[in-house]
Amino acid sequence: MAAEDERRDEAPERQSGRPGTGGALLWTAASVPLPGAAHLRMGRRKAGVLILGLYLLGIVALGLGAYLLGAHESGAMTVLAGMAVQDVWLLGAMGAVFAVAVLWMSVIVHSWVITRPEGRGRGRRLIGAVTVLLLCLTVAAPSAWALHAGYTAYETLGSVFGSPEREDLPPHDAADPWYGAERINVLLIGADSGDNRYGTRTDTMMVASVDTHSGDTVLVGMPRNLEDIHFPEDSALAERYPEPYGFDLLLNDVYQTVAEEPDELALNPIAPDPAADTLKKVIAYNLDLQVDYYAMVDMMGFRDLIDAVGGIQVRIDEPIPYGVHGGVLEPGLRRLDGHDALWYGRSRVNSDDYGRMGRQGCLIKYVAEQVEPSTVLTSYRRLAGATKRTLTTDIPQSKVPAFIELADLVTDEGAMSAFQLSPPQVNTAAPDWEEVQELVQEAIVGGSEGDDLPDEPSEEAAEDEESEQESEDERTEWQEYTGLDEESPADPGRQVGAEASDLDALCP
Repeated sequence: MAAEDERRDEAPERQSGRPGTGGALLWTAASVPLPGAAHLRMGRRKAGVLILGLYLLGIVALGLGAYLLGAHESGAMTVLAGMAVQDVWLLGAMGAVFAVAVLWMSVIVHSWVITRPEGRGRGRRLIGAVTVLLLCLTVAAPSAWALHAGYTAYETLGSVFGSPEREDLPPHDAADPWYGAERINVLLIGADSGDNRYGTRTDTMMVASVDTHSGDTVLVGMPRNLEDIHFPEDSALAERYPEPYGFDLLLNDVYQTVAEEPDELALNPIAPDPAADTLKKVIAYNLDLQVDYYAMVDMMGFRDLIDAVGGIQVRIDEPIPYGVHGGVLEPGLRRLDGHDALWYGRSRVNSDDYGRMGRQGCLIKYVAEQVEPSTVLTSYRRLAGATKRTLTTDIPQSKVPAFIELADLVTDEGAMSAFQLSPPQVNTAAPDWEEVQELVQEAIVGGSEGDDLPDEPSEEAAEDEESEQESEDERTEWQEYTGLDEESPADPGRQVGAEASDLDALCP
């Protein structure tokens, strides 16, 4: 009798044009890949055409965007990566995803409403409700994932890059983000705050000087053991450590010294990281170089960043021992994960500070070459999480898209070189800072600019001087410095001479 009553209930529904329960569920399911299909089936032409038309228009727009990405992959990915690190675009994209998801799920629910049989059987209503819920989840789940990724990026931008602008800089101009400057100088800091040591030591310090037009980059390596550090006049540090004795610790102790007493010693106590800001300005003062920004990465956090981008490929010529457990990075072309990349740039076994400085310069080169702007998009969540945990910087949010474009220019067109302030050209125990400043300027501008740089000798004079030197002594600068027979150091990371080393030649 119950089955007979069910068939009687179905008859008028089918006669009125509504499908049965199975048909209604199929038409509702069709609304997931083809929104509006159920509306057309039920004769609601205007609504069906509007919904399906907007959906197809969106598909065409996405296809056109994919085509343009394929045709201009590098430039388009750079633009997309730049948009992905701007609050306005992130919030706009999140709003669009939310709106589309809500509308799409509304269409699914309404498709069931207009196609379901009019009978009141509980089993039928339960099956329909569960099916519609599952169909809505196929839209809600990826939308929720996208919204979470967007929120993570938005939160990361706010926590890492702080305020959109810096009070000490002019207002950001997207058309001229560098304010007409020929070069931008950024202090790169690798901080070690391991459990086996007190406080934080900045064992890795490099000034990256980037030509804003060509992308040519010079990495000026600052040895951690530089002594006789000078501080800006009239600063609390200069008063605390007056010359001629001055600061009796090493350069890598400046950060921790200021961090212990930021209100008393920092050059700008209200900076987000007063110690890093002071280190940037102290290095700029000693090099007589304008250093615009800093970026500091915890050494252990560097491991997470490398893992987030899928590792880097490195060619190792000689075995590199590392760690306290006898680990070794074997020779060959290898893809290093975060752990191995950290030790590639950190190990001093059978080497020294200057050798590892060379490998650190190579690491920066490898990352610049291998981490494309598309990685910012494809590894967004992992990269954002690792960045939030490990990176501190005074680069304002407004400058991040410009830095992404600059990084792309460095990768595609720029040449990278490194200049190490290491022996024999610099005595790290008692550096001649005026000579150091001249060396740095010459390495950065190639000796072609600056009135205070020495004049280039004439070609004839240079030949005579070279001939005279060869006749007097044919020993290399390295042989003179060490007294050894080797013409150059075995470790290619050590700087010899006053010219910046081409990283393409230095790094295997």
